[in-house]
Amino acid sequence: MTDLTAHPAAARPTAADPAGVPSAEPAAPPSAPRSRAREALAFWLGRPGLLLSAALLAVVLLAALFPSLLTSRDPLAGVPGERLLPPGGDHPFGTDQLGRDLYARVVHGSALTLRATGLAVAVGLVAGSLVGLLAGYLGGRADAALMRLTDVLLAVPGLLLSLALVTALGFGTVEVAVAVGVTSVAMFARIMRTEVRRVARAPYVEAARAGGVRWYAVLLRHVLPNAAAPVLVYAAVDFGAVVLQVSSLSFLGYGARPPRPEWGALVASGRDYLAAGWWLTTLPGLTLAATVLAANRIARALDGEARETP
Repeated sequence: MTDLTAHPAAARPTAADPAGVPSAEPAAPPSAPRSRAREALAFWLGRPGLLLSAALLAVVLLAALFPSLLTSRDPLAGVPGERLLPPGGDHPFGTDQLGRDLYARVVHGSALTLRATGLAVAVGLVAGSLVGLLAGYLGGRADAALMRLTDVLLAVPGLLLSLALVTALGFGTVEVAVAVGVTSVAMFARIMRTEVRRVARAPYVEAARAGGVRWYAVLLRHVLPNAAAPVLVYAAVDFGAVVLQVSSLSFLGYGARPPRPEWGALVASGRDYLAAGWWLTTLPGLTLAATVLAANRIARALDGEARETP
């Protein structure tokens, strides 16, 4: 017979193990958050171009939100004795024909350009998502009528349609943003309609309908949250194109009134001084091109991640 007194710890049940069975080792904490952070770090470090694009867009957003952190000069104040100075230490982007610091004008102009871009994307996203949501969920004649409306918008070139709209609305940053936003409504509507038709056939949506949930509650609680991801990805993809379209209208003179700096207007104002001041168009143009390329690079990465996600 085994002497139980020789091993009192094994004989006496404990509070954690009342049956006397030896307890297992405590489970290790889940490492899912750590592994996800490691994967995200490897994703960014393995793509230096994407990292550089994100850093550039961060600087542009910082300039748009807090321009005084990047320059202390007044973008509207000119010094007659410093007209058409080339880029140098005191003026990194040189000066314009009125002696105004071009770097300060580019920094402060980012706020106007990005504000118009954000408003244009918001107009297209909200209006297009609403049209696509109703068309995909209601179906029938409502779907046919709304999709014919989007076909009409897609049949007209975007720049031509935005020119017609801004001529009717008037000149200004907000008017340009609304005109550009209307041109992107059709694509947002088509993407949302496709996703809504896919989600509407899901079992949980059918169960909500069978349970007597009102149609607008089904749309807001079940359909819209599950159909919004591709639309948001397209908004990121469309951002660079909208920046370029807003700047194009500003270049043609439909944007903010002088002397307010806007990237397209800065490029346009230097056309008459190309021989004496190449930097007046080159440096704002390069800033615009770099911002558009960085936005497109990040948008392609987001689109690729969205396609790979099951």
